[in-house]
Amino acid sequence: MARTPRAAPKRKKIETLTHEAAHRRNVPTAELQDVAERLEEMNPLPPVAFPRRTKLAKGEKVERDEDLDPQIVWKGVKIKLTKDQIKQLETKGEIEIGDAQLVWRGKDRQDWSDLVVNVPPIYIQEKIHPKAIIDDLTRRSANGSGAGDTMDLFADFNGLDPDQRTDFYQHAQHWSNRMILGDSLQVMASLAVREGLRGKVQCIYFDPPYGIKFNSNWQVSTQSRDVKDGKQTDISREPEQVKAFRDTWKDGIHSYLTYLRDRLTVMRELLARSGSIFVQIGDENVHRVRALMDEVFGVENAISEITFTKTTSATNDFISGVADYILWYARDRSVAKYRPLYRIKAAGGEGGAHYSGIVLASGQRRPASQAEILGDVPLEAGADFYTADQLQSASMGREKGLGAASWFEVEVEGRKFTPTPQSRWKTSEVGMERLRRAGRLIPQATALRYLRRFNDFRVFAISNVWTEFGGATDRRYVVETATGIVQRCLLMATDPGDLVLDPTCGSGTTATVAEQWGRRWITIDTSRVALALARARIMGARYPFYLLKDSRDGRSKEQELTGKVQADEPTLSDVRHGFVYERAPHIMLSSIASNTAIDTIWEGYDSQLEFLRIELGGLLGGSFEEWEIPREAETSWSEKTKALHAEWWKLRVERQGKIDDVIAKGADIELLYDRPYIDSSKVRVAGPFTVESLSPHRVVPADEEELLDYQSAKAAKRRCTKFVTPPTDFAEMILDHLETAGIHQTEKRDTIKFLGRPTGWPGEYVNAEGRFMEGETERRAAIFIGPEFGTLSRVDLAAAAREANEARFDVLIACAFNFDAHASEFQKLGPLPILKAKMNPDLHMAGDLKNTGKGNLFVVFGEPDIDIKQLDDGKLQVQIKGVDVFDPNTGDIRSNDTKGIAAWFIDTDYNEESFFVRHAYFLGASDPYKSLKAALKAEINEEAWSTLYSDTSRPFPRPETNRIAVKVINHFGDEVMKVFSV
Repeated sequence: MARTPRAAPKRKKIETLTHEAAHRRNVPTAELQDVAERLEEMNPLPPVAFPRRTKLAKGEKVERDEDLDPQIVWKGVKIKLTKDQIKQLETKGEIEIGDAQLVWRGKDRQDWSDLVVNVPPIYIQEKIHPKAIIDDLTRRSANGSGAGDTMDLFADFNGLDPDQRTDFYQHAQHWSNRMILGDSLQVMASLAVREGLRGKVQCIYFDPPYGIKFNSNWQVSTQSRDVKDGKQTDISREPEQVKAFRDTWKDGIHSYLTYLRDRLTVMRELLARSGSIFVQIGDENVHRVRALMDEVFGVENAISEITFTKTTSATNDFISGVADYILWYARDRSVAKYRPLYRIKAAGGEGGAHYSGIVLASGQRRPASQAEILGDVPLEAGADFYTADQLQSASMGREKGLGAASWFEVEVEGRKFTPTPQSRWKTSEVGMERLRRAGRLIPQATALRYLRRFNDFRVFAISNVWTEFGGATDRRYVVETATGIVQRCLLMATDPGDLVLDPTCGSGTTATVAEQWGRRWITIDTSRVALALARARIMGARYPFYLLKDSRDGRSKEQELTGKVQADEPTLSDVRHGFVYERAPHIMLSSIASNTAIDTIWEGYDSQLEFLRIELGGLLGGSFEEWEIPREAETSWSEKTKALHAEWWKLRVERQGKIDDVIAKGADIELLYDRPYIDSSKVRVAGPFTVESLSPHRVVPADEEELLDYQSAKAAKRRCTKFVTPPTDFAEMILDHLETAGIHQTEKRDTIKFLGRPTGWPGEYVNAEGRFMEGETERRAAIFIGPEFGTLSRVDLAAAAREANEARFDVLIACAFNFDAHASEFQKLGPLPILKAKMNPDLHMAGDLKNTGKGNLFVVFGEPDIDIKQLDDGKLQVQIKGVDVFDPNTGDIRSNDTKGIAAWFIDTDYNEESFFVRHAYFLGASDPYKSLKAALKAEINEEAWSTLYSDTSRPFPRPETNRIAVKVINHFGDEVMKVFSV
């Protein structure tokens, strides 16, 4: 018999969530940096001061034994009593002397002034719309070429008029989520002041370093999470991180506390009045951080200290530590937004351990067997588990006077009960009678209890102890929080459409969770590796499509759930209206006690049941109270007696069923905010987001004294090195190491060895002259040393190249800790080759390192070797062959392979104003699109998916701008970009 052909899988619609009603200020792109800097020079923005809550007069100190710092002291050790305090002391025997505060070395000096922070501009490096990439793959899978009509999702990315694009910070544009590279203190200050985000952030999730160990705070490559403290190979290769670390931890715990307080101070300014902050911390410093939170946010705004278990514990000589902590504070606790979360009860398990009895449909009760509790034996129809709960509340009560309304005698099943003298009933006499009629009273040996059914509320509220998560599984980053922990925090404190901030991005867990749940997000990190991992994670993520309340399907579901006809109005799919959530009926003692429908039902059956009860007693030669009538008839009874008995129980069960129904209808409803309904016919990918960074040249002072130094330094002639060079001669130290280490490239044979120590050169940009051998010929190298902290720009590199050309050098070697991606276009200026040698951040710790010449202190990340092909149909195709390497033996440039490349992107229609990631390719070992591939098997074939992991691009039409841009990223997060005219 022939097999029935398998039905083709149903194709899923690919969707994304956008925040149409939200906007952000228009910030400059990297391409328009020169314009932005010119505008900044014309109208500079002064530093901003954030008030401290423990301010001291200049020169004043908190009296204490400073050798004991950090320590808790009272605010003011010398106490002068006012007349009111003296009076209070006389009458009460005590006085209030103020709050305690945590003090540490240097805090007094910091409190002499407000926290002064510069507000540098932020530049957009990339604009990414993940749906555009998936749509391109879908079209390619459908017709094999990627051709066809398509909406350009980048065409109106900003939503600005063309003449407004350079009026930076002046206009509102479409919202896009944000990843920002830079020190969180300066980034947050810029967001608060330049972009007007003060009081606009609903939730902050802050996961700072747990302590002051050196390498626990960063990961050096996207390929490895193995980081060991004190191991030189694991020192971060990123200048922003090393500067932050050196500045932060040089004074141990004292600097750590300053680091935290400064950032918490700015975070408080960003939070909305109803907003919350969650700070994740370990047991090493949780007590100190809590004291800091009390100082910055106020003791009155503390909400909870949450304990959560982690997968592994640190090695310890004593008891193992298996828990970390989250400190939850509100900006203003009295108006803080809170959405309660619940977990599903399990009979005999969490939330249901005390439900050990069974109440039948008839209202009768019996103990539950272990098999019934475990679910091995199903309950009969209409039955439910129950527990005997408190019916009294603690309060002085007496028969007359205050409290009499809730202090009275109750008779149940022939027994009388009254509250204790120290308590009262939880309801009135009328309410108690309704509880009796509903079968909700249980007379026990010494007390009357309330019958609480298992399904009265099939969920239970979460507490502040979370044991169900453990650590992150399948971690991408050395320090990564379990998704469920962040998710729970965000869902408790925000609604869809709210703005979430994470100042320590890591692998992007907060951004991923916020994206999944329809929240807007901004995430910040000093690490290029962290942002490279987070970017790939967001780009390839698959999210469930939750039913929007403000949609046709959402309204239909709401109508089905509530039974209420929904308004026939236009829908806008506005995420701020929320999702359609599962809900749990919540039957409470108070709702039963106030349900008047119970009285109506009871009275409707009372006369019939009473008549049958009396008749039954007469036939059996006695009298039965209602609770004494047996459930089963005895065999010795007459047929008439059995019939009366059956009729009585029929009406009794019928009455109980109707009462249970009206109780259920009158129940409150609790929304389950973590259980929205899912439209399985759709798959959602991330919405549009940008990758941004701080201004690459600005030195950002941390206090007023540094600001004075900064203003003096700005007058120096050489912008590129002088005002960022410290008093110790940074350039001289670099030249010493160049002599011993040389310039390393991908292969050992390509190392440039200098013939002695490079000598100083009296140039405007060129610092020194070095000599090396090219075969048998001696060559001259111009050495250009970039800033000690920060990024070397394309402008400065071009100026240095012109200077080197004029002096007839054979090659220019630019040494910097990081290069602007746009600087990668300068591979040559006329006959002059330009090598960009990235300096190892070990050089920041040069005083602690021996100058052995064995470390790779100066490494060239070569230029991408790109081949652009024109296909027969007129389309273009890009192939990346590797990176170009300078051969010091021949003076030529040759190409290496692609093994050092983690990802490469193409803007196939580059407009010189923004870099749009229209094509993305990943050559590393990870597969960011793994879950999305599984969900879209019918929509995108394997051949189309495979193009994402190729060194050859998918074909694309010739751009209208006649330009394309290619950006290449290595495993250390370094980026280079080249622009091509086509």
